[in-house]
Amino acid sequence: MRITLLAFGTLRDHLGPTTGSLELPSGSTVRDLLGRCRTLAGTESIPWSAIAVAVNQEYVRATHALADGDEVALLPPVSGGAGKKAAGPQDSIPIIRIPKHRVHLSQVPIDAVGLASSLKRDPDGAVVVFDGIVRNNSRGRRTLYLFYEAYAGMALNQMKLLAAQALAEFPIRDVVIVHRLGRLDIGESSVVIAVASAHRAAAFDACRWLIDTLKKTVPIWKKEFFEDGAVWAQGDPFPPQLTPARSKSTAKQAKRTAVKKVSAPRARTAMPRKRERAR
Repeated sequence: MRITLLAFGTLRDHLGPTTGSLELPSGSTVRDLLGRCRTLAGTESIPWSAIAVAVNQEYVRATHALADGDEVALLPPVSGGAGKKAAGPQDSIPIIRIPKHRVHLSQVPIDAVGLASSLKRDPDGAVVVFDGIVRNNSRGRRTLYLFYEAYAGMALNQMKLLAAQALAEFPIRDVVIVHRLGRLDIGESSVVIAVASAHRAAAFDACRWLIDTLKKTVPIWKKEFFEDGAVWAQGDPFPPQLTPARSKSTAKQAKRTAVKKVSAPRARTAMPRKRERAR
C-alpha cells in the first residue's frame, strides 16, 4: 500500500528527503511506520519518544492500522513554527465559523482589540483576552522575528474542538481563537483568545485552559530567528496518550504503579498477625 508521509518543524529538516509518497507492506501499523522512519533517518538525532502521529488529520495510537491512501503526519512537540513559508493548504486559509464561536488562522496581523470588542454582548459581565506577543529576546539572545508554521487543516479542526469543549465545560457564552502564521515581527500578536461570559471567573478559567491546551495539542510550530542564526522552538510535550512511542511504556508504568499500590497495604496488615503468633 502507498501512503503520503508529511513532516513538520524540526522533523522536516531531518526527514525532508524521505517524506512524500511511501510504500509500506499491507497491514502496517503506525508503529511499523515509525520503525521504517528510524531506519530512513539513520544517525539523525530525532526524539522519537516525543513525536505524535496524525492519520488523515487525527491523532492516533501506535497500534493504528494504516490503509492505502492515508495521509500520515509526523508531528514534533507543538508551540510555534518556522523557517521558510510552508507550502500547502495554509496558502489559502479559510475562516471557520461555527455556531457560537469562531476559529481562524491568519496570514495578516491580528486585531486583538477589535476581536474583544466584537465579542461583547449585553448579557456579558466580562471579556477576558489572552494576547500572545512576539518579544525581542529568547534564551538570552536578541530575537529578530519569528515564523509560524501549521498543519493547517488539522490545526483548525483541533482549535474548533477546543472551542467547543470550552463552551461545553465552562459557563461561558462565546469564544474566539485566532492564530497567526508566517513571519511575525517584534510586538505583533501570535495568538489571541477571547472569552465572553456573565462572570469573570469562568472567563479567566476558560481562557487559561484554552491557551494551555492549545500549546500542547494544536499542530503549530515556530522558528526563532536571531542575529547569529535560527532555531526551532522546543515546544511543550504532547500528552502521553498522543505520542505512540510513549503510549505503550506509559501504560506498563501505570500498571506497575497500580500493582505496587495494591500490594503495599497487604504487607502492612500481615505484620501484626506474625507478632500475635510469637506471643
